[in-house]
Amino acid sequence: MSHVANVMISVEPDDRPAVEALSQWLRTAAPRRGFGPGAVGRVGSLNETTGSGTRWGGGKSPECDVYAGALNHADLAGLVAHVERIAWQHPEFVQLFVMDQEQAYFRVWMFHGAKLRQLVPEGREEES
Repeated sequence: MSHVANVMISVEPDDRPAVEALSQWLRTAAPRRGFGPGAVGRVGSLNETTGSGTRWGGGKSPECDVYAGALNHADLAGLVAHVERIAWQHPEFVQLFVMDQEQAYFRVWMFHGAKLRQLVPEGREEES
């Protein structure tokens, strides 16, 4: 049985190596949910969605760097903690979007100082 989470991350171009390292971590060492304490391994990877050859609607090329993946059995708290520990060149522009299985919208995480903070509209959880 799978447990899928949709993940996207938007970064500045200088942070491309950091996202590639994050993707490698997801392939090899990310904590796995539902496999017991300390379980790590392949939960997925991230692919660039805005590089050359990608097309979005509107007739123009995207002017942002966004990577996305469908992760399976990922410990999402572990993912957020790992993203927080990365030495980003421009942490002020990092945006992490996470939508766990059975959720209806993405949770957005951004840095506030040295810590990632989830941005949640007032009352949003109660409305769902």
